[in-house]
Amino acid sequence: MKTIAVIDYGMGNLRSVAKAVEHVAPAGTRVRVTDRRDEILEADRIVFPGQGAARDCMRALRAHGLVDVVREAVRNRPFLGICMGMQVLLDYSEENDGTECLGVFRGRVRFFGTDLHDADGRRLKIPHMGWNNIHQRQPHPLWDGIEQDSRFYFVHSYYSDPAEDDLPAGETEYGIRFTSAIARGNVFAIQAHPEKSAEAGLRLLRNFTRWNGME
Repeated sequence: MKTIAVIDYGMGNLRSVAKAVEHVAPAGTRVRVTDRRDEILEADRIVFPGQGAARDCMRALRAHGLVDVVREAVRNRPFLGICMGMQVLLDYSEENDGTECLGVFRGRVRFFGTDLHDADGRRLKIPHMGWNNIHQRQPHPLWDGIEQDSRFYFVHSYYSDPAEDDLPAGETEYGIRFTSAIARGNVFAIQAHPEKSAEAGLRLLRNFTRWNGME
């Protein structure tokens, strides 16, 4: 039986993510919401969801003893980061007066600011909340069957700014053009919430449940 571990560190809409993954996974797949090291590292695939603040996320990971588990998990399993589960893969977040993150990839998480405007000069609200397009920057198995510039659901005030040019897999426009998905090797992460993103989001999750971690 194939297993998918949804990492439980006490933050994020874990049950919604797990239910969405169960809905699209191949028959016989077992989806576990777990904070157990052995269950996470022995799973065939790993989902790392999250929401809230970077400082709280890192504190919760430390409290659950999962910092090194996540760093190990990204090395050799198909791995999907969602929302905060994407941001903390980078080195550092500006949130909470600065938070050291996991450092899996080089880059920073930056505040949108309070003076964002659209192309017509209208002020944009922060947090960035609601539906927006993702422009696919590079082909990837998780984009299979998802049309270019499909709409996904976002809720965030900070955005990922990777330091490596080959890392962005998707971009979104919201006053600025920011990286909304990253990919390298067996890791794919997305700022939007696929579990809340209707057909496109479910397709991305479906693709993940069948992905072998190779580009």
